Amino acid sequence: MTEREKMLAGMLYDPSDPELGALLVKARKLARRYNQIDEDEPEAREAVLRELLPNSPNLPGLQAPVWFDYGCNTTFGAFCGANFNFTCLDVCPVHIGNNVLIGPNVTLATPMHPLLPEERNVRRRPDGSYYNLEYAKPITIGDDCWLAANVVVCGGVTIGEGCVIGAGSVVTRDIPPHSLAAGNPCRVLRPLTDADRMEK
Repeated sequence: MTEREKMLAGMLYDPSDPELGALLVKARKLARRYNQIDEDEPEAREAVLRELLPNSPNLPGLQAPVWFDYGCNTTFGAFCGANFNFTCLDVCPVHIGNNVLIGPNVTLATPMHPLLPEERNVRRRPDGSYYNLEYAKPITIGDDCWLAANVVVCGGVTIGEGCVIGAGSVVTRDIPPHSLAAGNPCRVLRPLTDADRMEK
């Protein structure tokens, strides 16, 4: 298996692999380019996003600045948007459903590091160069979710459809559909029901 295949499969992999390095640099350059384009240049912004998110048929509305590890591992559904400082560390696949609202300073972090230091620490190859091993877990966010400001979603988490995640939450485990959840670690406060309707 290639290091890229290992990475996407959630196995230990070498992030210094040349193929991965080239993809990473490409995504970082595209994100920087996007962040420099003014909002009154929608065609230019769209062109960069199409290159940054080549596997996402629906392009989100993203308030610059944004940051991606790879871009190509993230897919958005229709009518999604993210406020300032959206960070997506998409080492493993990140699937974002339709109608997802993402507040400012939200981080989706798929990368993981081994718990044992002997597996996590830097190693030396026979040629004298150095590397380390890491792995990742995917993130899935269902349709119709709202992640408020400063939410962090950790690798391996699925947030069910129709959820609201309160500001400042750190989501370390799955959240069932139609839940209001908040806290560090994030926990379900209650289900969302028709009683929450504002338009009567």
